[in-house]
Amino acid sequence: MQKRLMITEDGSHTLRVDGLNEHYHSTYGALSESLHVFIEAGLHKKLDDLPQKLHILEIGFGTGLNALLTLLDEQSRGCDIYYTGLEAFPLEADLWQGLNYPGLLTDKKAGELFSKLHTAEWGNQIEIVPGFTLTKIQQKLENYQHIGSMADIIYFDAFGPDVQPELWTEEIFQRIADITSPGGILVTYSCKGTVKRALKAAGFEIEKIPGPKGKREML
Repeated sequence: MQKRLMITEDGSHTLRVDGLNEHYHSTYGALSESLHVFIEAGLHKKLDDLPQKLHILEIGFGTGLNALLTLLDEQSRGCDIYYTGLEAFPLEADLWQGLNYPGLLTDKKAGELFSKLHTAEWGNQIEIVPGFTLTKIQQKLENYQHIGSMADIIYFDAFGPDVQPELWTEEIFQRIADITSPGGILVTYSCKGTVKRALKAAGFEIEKIPGPKGKREML
């Protein structure tokens, strides 16, 4: 399906998938949404425990924005991060190269690191920088068989439940629960009733917190 760049309200890019009438991020702000939902509510919450290492599984590697923000945050934390990004349909080079995220961030190495994330070989464990190891897996979530350490944080960033309801079911969340470490957390932008019920049925404890701009709540 055709994808095209769009500017969101905070000036950062997202991608619109015309055939699905869906966007990769909130049109209210891609960068601000990722920071609020995944970095502040997910990564920072676990880093408060001062772990020596964290295993992160992202459902929907997509534009690589969440991975980039996690990598940049890790640089000042001293916590080794092992990051697995699951993506069924990787972006073509002309699309990810057109994304403006590095130019909006203060870290001068953001562009170089963003390129390393996207050009890292799929299917292999790659050390992007000391302390941040990336494994990108090109596979649908329904077919994913997790190998290795259990995940401490799940970034659940798939397309919304109205567009891909098959990814927001009790069965899917049960499979995710089975590979989540004790005390691990799942963060997502959705707070839809069907999503909450599916998560509860899979054994997750639900905590509703204020959402980013355009969303009253998130999980």
